Amino acid sequence: MEVLTSISKKKIAKLNKKYNQLSVEKRIEELYKDFLADEVMLTSSFAATSAFLLRVFSRVNTDQKIYFIDTGYHFQDTLDYKVHLTELYGLNVESIGAEKWEHDFTTSDETWKKDPNLCCTVNKVKPLELIKERFTVWVSGLMEWQSDHRATLDIFEERGGILKFYPLLDVTKKEREKYIKENKLPFHPLVAKGYSSIGCKHCTLPGKDRDGRWNNNPKTECGLHL
Repeated sequence: MEVLTSISKKKIAKLNKKYNQLSVEKRIEELYKDFLADEVMLTSSFAATSAFLLRVFSRVNTDQKIYFIDTGYHFQDTLDYKVHLTELYGLNVESIGAEKWEHDFTTSDETWKKDPNLCCTVNKVKPLELIKERFTVWVSGLMEWQSDHRATLDIFEERGGILKFYPLLDVTKKEREKYIKENKLPFHPLVAKGYSSIGCKHCTLPGKDRDGRWNNNPKTECGLHL
């Protein structure tokens, strides 16, 4: 087993060459051969179709801890969906969030209206930064068709001092829908109401792909993946 003590471009290129040839499930199986289990950080927003990645992980490693960033502004449907998937797949979920005083400030200030970047930083980016240093690899369910930024990514990339791993990156929208249908995965309840991408209730409207996020604002990412 090769454990990355330092992340070099050569090592990342080697990983990308290997994992590009694998199916999603095989990628996740190989992850635990190339890295120790306690080096792996998995995050989930329990949004539109999070069941895809979470189901695969539950089949490969049920013990994998899943970090849910609780911004305090999620739709109740999202919180209910999290409970449902946790029970359905026997997931090991831990919620993390901003310090109370910081979150309370963004609430009283309605920061999402004035400075959505700051609101995301306080309630999403900063809480994760506090635990990121414990891990070597950060797993996320990004797909390249979801946005122009995501289309530029590789399955593995170094970003912000951690190795990012996107096992679903090259899964097409059609392939995703097929997997969900064949395996009868539950959609987030808001998908039926026209929401394709689901974040905080203040900043999310129905829309195609990520069009409903941060409506009337050029912002397309919360900052976690930039």
